[in-house]
Amino acid sequence: MKSIKNPIAWLPLVIAVSVAAGIWVGMEFDGRRNLSTAHQKFSDILSLIQNEYVDDVDLDSIIETTLPDLVSNLDPHSVYIPASALQAVNEDLDGSFSGIGISFTMFTDTATVNEVIPGGPSEKAGLMPGDRIVTVDDSLVAGADIPDRDLVKMLRGDKGTVVKLGIKRATSKKLLNFEVVRGDIPVNTVDAAYMISDDTGYLKVNKFGRTTYNEFLTGMTKLMNQGAKRFVVDLRGNTGGFMEMAVLMANEFLPANAPIVFTRGRTDMDNSSLFSDGTGSFRDAELVVLLDEYSASASEIFAGAMQDNDRALIVGRRSFGKGLVQRQTTLPDSSAVRLTVSRYYTPSGRCIQKDYELGKRGDYDMDILNRYDHGEFYDSDSIKLNLELEYRTIGGRKVYGGGGIMPDVFVPNDTSDITNYYINVLNAGLIQKFAFEYSDRNREALSKAKDLKQFLAILPSDDELLQQFVGYASQKGIPARWYYINISHKLIVNYLKALITSDILGREYYYQVMGTKDATIRRAMKELQDGNAAVPIASKELVEGHNLPENL
Repeated sequence: MKSIKNPIAWLPLVIAVSVAAGIWVGMEFDGRRNLSTAHQKFSDILSLIQNEYVDDVDLDSIIETTLPDLVSNLDPHSVYIPASALQAVNEDLDGSFSGIGISFTMFTDTATVNEVIPGGPSEKAGLMPGDRIVTVDDSLVAGADIPDRDLVKMLRGDKGTVVKLGIKRATSKKLLNFEVVRGDIPVNTVDAAYMISDDTGYLKVNKFGRTTYNEFLTGMTKLMNQGAKRFVVDLRGNTGGFMEMAVLMANEFLPANAPIVFTRGRTDMDNSSLFSDGTGSFRDAELVVLLDEYSASASEIFAGAMQDNDRALIVGRRSFGKGLVQRQTTLPDSSAVRLTVSRYYTPSGRCIQKDYELGKRGDYDMDILNRYDHGEFYDSDSIKLNLELEYRTIGGRKVYGGGGIMPDVFVPNDTSDITNYYINVLNAGLIQKFAFEYSDRNREALSKAKDLKQFLAILPSDDELLQQFVGYASQKGIPARWYYINISHKLIVNYLKALITSDILGREYYYQVMGTKDATIRRAMKELQDGNAAVPIASKELVEGHNLPENL
């Protein structure tokens, strides 16, 4: 398979910006000294500032603060990364590090948590995606125009030290206070690989990092050795990562010469057509892929390849809709640009990038909330398909472009158990705190369990565990309201059991416990049992002479 990555590619914008800055430091990129009118204007303004502005200014600093806006105005996913922040940005996909275990984005001068790393300190403290960081160690950081790199420095520190966070959460009018103990952050990309039934394996992939393919093969091999003949690959919440890893995973399920993904950019070096090589180990296995509104980028490449080849059943909700490919280029001063260099297309010819307007990042970032407001998470009829962007899978089924991967089987978001009481204890971090305190008090006894069944048998009954938690919450200032507690009974108890199990037995067991009440997994199992994910004859045959779709 042809590799997408080309680390020596320099697009014109990167060259132009670098040359303009290089006027003052004597640098030149690619031997290009002929600047366009716009680029000349940029350098003229810098010259005026240096020679005529009333005060002395640091031009390097001006350029450094201007570049993020310049690049981010291109599209929602291009970004400039200062040298001081590059290591921290790369670590999320490369290995492990010490910190509090979150990733965040600065939105309207406030850091918004994108991800809480499973098993990390922030998860144990009760932080959640979507939280806004208002204060750090009693210092106001929201609206204070603090650079990303400086906020990262405030959040990181020596292992074992404590950072106090003031959090604004959408479901609480009050500022929520959390104390997070800094520690080592595991960056595993496959969270779980376990047997759901005697012949069905489940694999949870949380992102596509450098180690994902190897982790995927290890997990799938383990499941096969345990008797798995059918698989559920869970990409819910997976915001993407390296496209190459998604391509390698897709190759494992496809016959030879099946199209996986096409990319198209401004230059030939950014164009590619990737096909399977026929060496995959799971070509005949029944497969269901789970998606939700947070599945993006590389997740959509994998799911799109499976759907357009009629190779898997897609279950869940419409995915995020990110069809832009970024290449990270490190500049001579050790800063970097992640620049959109191409769009990717699924085998049928779909570009699943959702609409965006230049300079209107806020509208783009609000898309998920707008979907929620329109009822899309609860009713498939609320999804507005662009019927003009109709495509066909290899087997002739209709699929649509224009914004994400539509599931073959829609599963609504289940909120029937959520009450004000549940939201209040969740916002206060009490479910997480109770679970970890319970684990610490009973660690010796719980650690004697030889398997999950024995472990769950050691725990108190559901009613007793709930009683203990309600008493704990009351002591922490949230009074018992049994009408609402009874509605949220199963949700609270299952979450407590999953957290306690995870703390003692490991993160994989969290998913095993949570999965027992997961409506999307239950639906996936039903579809498998009904034979709806059986491998069609067409996908087993050699895909001969499959050309790039004409509508590309």
